[in-house]
Amino acid sequence: MTRIVAIDTSSDFGSLALVENGSVIEELPLQSADGFAHVLFPQLERMMQRHGWHHESVTGYAAGAGPGSFTGVRVALAAVKGLADAACALAASVSNLQAMALYGSAALRAPFYDARRGEIYGAVFNANLEPVGAEVVMKLPAWRASLPQGVELLTPDPSVFGVDATITPRALAGAIGRLAAGRLQDPAALDANYVRRSDAELNWVDR
Repeated sequence: MTRIVAIDTSSDFGSLALVENGSVIEELPLQSADGFAHVLFPQLERMMQRHGWHHESVTGYAAGAGPGSFTGVRVALAAVKGLADAACALAASVSNLQAMALYGSAALRAPFYDARRGEIYGAVFNANLEPVGAEVVMKLPAWRASLPQGVELLTPDPSVFGVDATITPRALAGAIGRLAAGRLQDPAALDANYVRRSDAELNWVDR
């Protein structure tokens, strides 16, 4: 039996999920104007109690690795690393864009979402959810112009962008947990998937 606890706090719409043998047992959307650090663990403990899960029975922990909020991505990764270390369990980090691609049906899938500053985070995956090129942050028109023909667009906000696209859920922890099962590793090896450099890095380069 494989049990995965998944955490995603990479955007304003966070989520938690329990995944057992590839099936989502429960997925809980999270929203907190003050960030997720103070609500994450109480909500997770209550969720696990509802299903009789204990940390010693968890196979691995999974985090949404971004791209997204720098602080939010770090919160999920730190939580997953800490939980995995305490439980002597494995862990995984999963791209949020790849998790979105799980909801597509075409041979080529192009998930994207708002990166603010007039840009989007986007990527292309094949039907096996393998990346076809790098994940990017850029203007939507330029990104769309670079896409191969017949690609399926996926986003949580098609009306905002004025596009015809498959609507993906904002809560991605369930998909992250499902994808994590095959890539569990030492939690110390986990890394973030920022795509965009931080403001501090950009300001340093501009000096």
